[in-house]
Amino acid sequence: MRKVSLVLFGAFLGAGTATVATQTHLLSGTSAVAASAETYRQLSLFGDVFEKIRTDYVEKPEEAKLIEAAVNGMLTSLDPHSSYMDAKSFRDMQVQTRGEFGGLGIEVTMEDGLIKVVTPIDDTPAARAGLLANDVITQIDNDQVQGLTLNQAVDKMRGPVNSPVKLKITRKEAKDPIEVTLNRDLIRIKPVRSRVEGGDIGYIRLTQFNEQTFDGLKTAIDKISGEIPADKLKGYVIDLRNNPGGLLDQAVMVSDAFLDRGEIVSTRGRNPDETQRFSAKSGDLTKGKPVVVLVNGGSASASEIVAGALQDHKRATVMGTRSFGKGSVQSIIPLGGNGALRLTTARYYTPSGRSIQAKGIEPDQEVLQDVPDELKGKDETKGEAGLKGHLKQKDTEERGGSSAYIPPDPAKDKQILAAEDFLRGVQKGAANTQKSGVPN
Repeated sequence: MRKVSLVLFGAFLGAGTATVATQTHLLSGTSAVAASAETYRQLSLFGDVFEKIRTDYVEKPEEAKLIEAAVNGMLTSLDPHSSYMDAKSFRDMQVQTRGEFGGLGIEVTMEDGLIKVVTPIDDTPAARAGLLANDVITQIDNDQVQGLTLNQAVDKMRGPVNSPVKLKITRKEAKDPIEVTLNRDLIRIKPVRSRVEGGDIGYIRLTQFNEQTFDGLKTAIDKISGEIPADKLKGYVIDLRNNPGGLLDQAVMVSDAFLDRGEIVSTRGRNPDETQRFSAKSGDLTKGKPVVVLVNGGSASASEIVAGALQDHKRATVMGTRSFGKGSVQSIIPLGGNGALRLTTARYYTPSGRSIQAKGIEPDQEVLQDVPDELKGKDETKGEAGLKGHLKQKDTEERGGSSAYIPPDPAKDKQILAAEDFLRGVQKGAANTQKSGVPN
């Protein structure tokens, strides 16, 4: 039997396409019979407990929810990243993976129980309707937002393309609430943002690894190389800070954008024949320009694949603080009823054979931010090593989380400033010095 699965590399969410063959191992002799008998005894115990709850619990339970909770409990007992997704969670994951959906085009957050606009996205219904940062959404289609979770409010604003949605918003400058009706449009999440720094450095920020990431990176590199003459371009800053990960194939392609050859990443499952290796193809989109990769405690999974590959091949200098340390692979296996199983099936390794599970990528140059007093002690992530039930590494020293703080003002961002100073201090096309690596 073959199952088409999605390989998940995000610390929080994201997936890449892969095919997983289910292998059946046949046991023979009394050991197989004993194992089978013990397994069925435990399943019988589960059935007895389920029946007692169903018939004797003080209130009539929802049987489907009982089964779902039992399945999820079994999976979460394995590690922090294995879980069951119901139909809605599976659909949400697929939307995140595609990076496009029917919606309004606003980034929102929750503040004091209300939905606050962070920013409208350019050329979307929200931007065209004049929504502004700090607008507070109080009603969606005449339903009060108060009492809804952020996800519930977002779900109400998403929907089929060209369908209408009515919002009531309050704005500090306006005395009365403002009502607007918008038609939903196809919104594409832009995971790549770029700009030119000081007329000689290309800055590229990757916020996640969805289906749009590599194309966005290529567009950004083309745009920057078109704006800065080759003889003046000092190099690129690739900002992966607080990027939780995403698609495996996108992480491979992003790494390949800076490499001409060599292994990018390998994944190793329980059985040796499950090992997969991903290698770079010829062609460096940056034409050998120096590269600095920024990471911090919020850089996880696919971000760590990119940072580790470029670090091992001495193609980039990694700066910032230690990354999250999520070095496991999850397979997303669709189930009946449109739900899916997220199951940890392998670990991934950098080109030099490093597993970063519960350890993370150590930067070549640690650069600490000036954290405001009110955030000190709250700026560090737990890291993979701080998650209950995480996969252990034999003979490997685990490392905890590190700071994930990024100043809102780029002029005060010590990590970006250090990266720019570094690039301006190296020769055009010079190799970046690293702590360790493999031949390229």
